[in-house]
Amino acid sequence: MVAVPSIKLSSGHDMPQVGFGLWKVDNAVAADTVYEAIKAGYRLFDGAADYGNEVECGQGIARAIAEGLVKREELFIVSKLWNTFHDGERVEPIVRKQLADWGIDYFDLYLIHFPVALEYVDPSVRYPPGWHYEGDEIRPSKATIQETWTAMEGLVGAGLAKSIGISNFQAQLVYDLLRYAKIRPATLQIEHHPYLVQQELLNLAKREGIAVTAYSSFGPASFLEFNMQHAVKLTPLIEDDTIKSIAAKYNRDPSQVLLRWATQRGLAIIPKSTRPALIASNLASIEFDLSEEDIAKISAFDRGIRFNQPSNYFPTELLWIFG
Repeated sequence: MVAVPSIKLSSGHDMPQVGFGLWKVDNAVAADTVYEAIKAGYRLFDGAADYGNEVECGQGIARAIAEGLVKREELFIVSKLWNTFHDGERVEPIVRKQLADWGIDYFDLYLIHFPVALEYVDPSVRYPPGWHYEGDEIRPSKATIQETWTAMEGLVGAGLAKSIGISNFQAQLVYDLLRYAKIRPATLQIEHHPYLVQQELLNLAKREGIAVTAYSSFGPASFLEFNMQHAVKLTPLIEDDTIKSIAAKYNRDPSQVLLRWATQRGLAIIPKSTRPALIASNLASIEFDLSEEDIAKISAFDRGIRFNQPSNYFPTELLWIFG
């Protein structure tokens, strides 16, 4: 089994550097996928309320624990607070619901999913709530990030989350959060691939002792099904001649090169696949080293191209999160 390194978080806890992402894992196969990933050696699972598959993912974990494959304390389970639960009094109740969905007592890491506060939607009305209040209406909430973060800190005190962090935050908001945080964010999760390196944001996180987790490591590949035109027009990174030549040099898959480019620079990664061969391949990406020259060659792909933003999924004049 692959020996996965860990990253020491500012909270004092250790986080596996290679995990398994659960976005777009279909409910019908989620339990089996998580179970098989545990068998393959994964210990970190990155979920979210918005993914709509937490019950099934929890079933996969319960099966693995029941069969003695792993103990709960050997797993590192991550989830996220959706935008409609940012009001201070909404945070703990939804976390308790999510924990019940997973069938566990605490999250190892709990993140603010987006720095966007939307009006509350009761889970009994619609869950997960998505971006819209009803129809195509987007209703903001007046909750500040400070109000939400204070409630997040309360989760640690209540034993519901061992570490807390943020996702999709840009530098200005990170600086603001650090001014009032009693518990500093342990991690920052961001879209990160050779087309979107965000080096200055990485520099800030390193300076402030915030671990960074990269999602969408393969760039446009995750977004082709949404028919995003800028994703469709780009050469898939795993098919790019430069990436393929680097992969051939190390006798590795192009996907492994893309993952190693991130981990060798100190980031955590959360790739996903439902195919056993790729599940194993992604985990094994940690087992070789790229030269500094090859790392620089891959970093030079940077074009500042972002895929994961609301305006790429639906028409909106109200949500310019990364403006």
